[in-house]
Amino acid sequence: MTDLISSAPALAAAATHPDPAFPRFHPRPAQGWINDPNGISYINGRYHVFFQFNPESARHHRIQWGHVSSPDLVHWDEHPVALRPQDGGPDEFGCWTGVVTDDGGVPTAAYSGVRGDGGHSQVVISRGSADLVTWEQGGHIAASMPDDGLVTAVRDPFIFHFNGKRYAMQGAGLANGHAALLLYTVEDMSDWTYHGIWLTTENPVAATYTPAEIWECPQLVQVPSDGVGPDGVLSDGADTWVMMFSLWLSGDDHEHANGVGHLIGSLVEDPSTGLPVFVPRSGGRSDLGRDFYAPQIVQLGSGSSSGSRSTSVATPEPRALLWGWANEGPGRDGRRGRSQDEIDAAGWAGVLTHPRFLSVEDGALVVAPAPEVDAYRGPVLAAGASGAVDLPPFAEAVVTAGTVAGAGEVRLVLAAGAEQQVVFAGPLSEGEELRIFVDASLVEVYRKGSVATTLRAYPALGEEWILELPEGAEADVWELKLPE
Repeated sequence: MTDLISSAPALAAAATHPDPAFPRFHPRPAQGWINDPNGISYINGRYHVFFQFNPESARHHRIQWGHVSSPDLVHWDEHPVALRPQDGGPDEFGCWTGVVTDDGGVPTAAYSGVRGDGGHSQVVISRGSADLVTWEQGGHIAASMPDDGLVTAVRDPFIFHFNGKRYAMQGAGLANGHAALLLYTVEDMSDWTYHGIWLTTENPVAATYTPAEIWECPQLVQVPSDGVGPDGVLSDGADTWVMMFSLWLSGDDHEHANGVGHLIGSLVEDPSTGLPVFVPRSGGRSDLGRDFYAPQIVQLGSGSSSGSRSTSVATPEPRALLWGWANEGPGRDGRRGRSQDEIDAAGWAGVLTHPRFLSVEDGALVVAPAPEVDAYRGPVLAAGASGAVDLPPFAEAVVTAGTVAGAGEVRLVLAAGAEQQVVFAGPLSEGEELRIFVDASLVEVYRKGSVATTLRAYPALGEEWILELPEGAEADVWELKLPE
């Protein structure tokens, strides 16, 4: 059972937060910096989401692991800090990105640690209690920097299962400028076996869709698929796997110009080595917004599974559930941002997205909000509305296109009188549907049959949200409300 004595509802307190830009429907601590979601898992009947966290300020410094959990993706509890940098330990400079897996009935974290004197990251192992609330940090190192002169940077371990065996990969950068993945077998969580460079941006498909100097936060999951390739031809029956990377470039400094990309392909066994081989077929951007980075995916289901697999649920097919990080931004594409002074004054930075399910349709990635978030729908504010529709600061709108020939544009703006800033603008063609969430300063737009768009925007005093619809389009609007 989760230790509710040392926990607190993670959403209820948001309703009384003094900052009007603070999201109410995306769980996070009331104060401090957060970034990458980590250790996402479904263990013993609860979803657990950890995240990189600095509780002491709204700046990226001395990173720890924060922790929230939920039985249903709707009601969330905030727990004490799970992992902390250990003085003199391999994670003295920070407990960076990693995963949580069930290792023979023991929740186990595998994450990047960096020593206080600098140097390369190493995979550090910690063991948790059954409820994942308390952790033993012994500083055990499961994998060190490979003895390979071509590998110049390593980070962000991810565990996956294939053909009944457990593997791990890490993102890397190479001396020749290419991004790469490193492959490990993990027969023993305490001692990983390195098998070399697995995939790089020298692969032409990877170079096209996932260009980077380092592949950060690598993910590999099996997803439901309709079996149709991008050319409209049915596949050969091979399972569909998605690789996802955060595309790091030098000088990014939380700007992440290349964002997040993915590859779609198959996983097969090399007959000579018995190791898995990923064969990419296509790919693309995983989110169309500039305020989305470092997502992590948990594999749910009875099929091949990631390291964060469930120990108490079985579904007829593997499902992949994703969270991403939306940072505070300086303002992009005409949107007003927040300065560092404003962020410091607010005392908090960063928010995680709604949980999102992944699938592949017609050979392309499809991202949709988890159906559980329907529970946040409160009073209906409009049904079949057209033209310019006023939205409250916490709202959901479902926009459907009419049958008028041609395409129009949907716009979400912040307006005060004649002055306005455009937060989102996108086409809407016949038969299309958009689902738009506004949670104070976080906007998520889901296009049916496509990927999402994640944006940050900060209403000024007197500004109101307005949804502008093209001719023939209609919107149903709900005010968001916390369920009982």
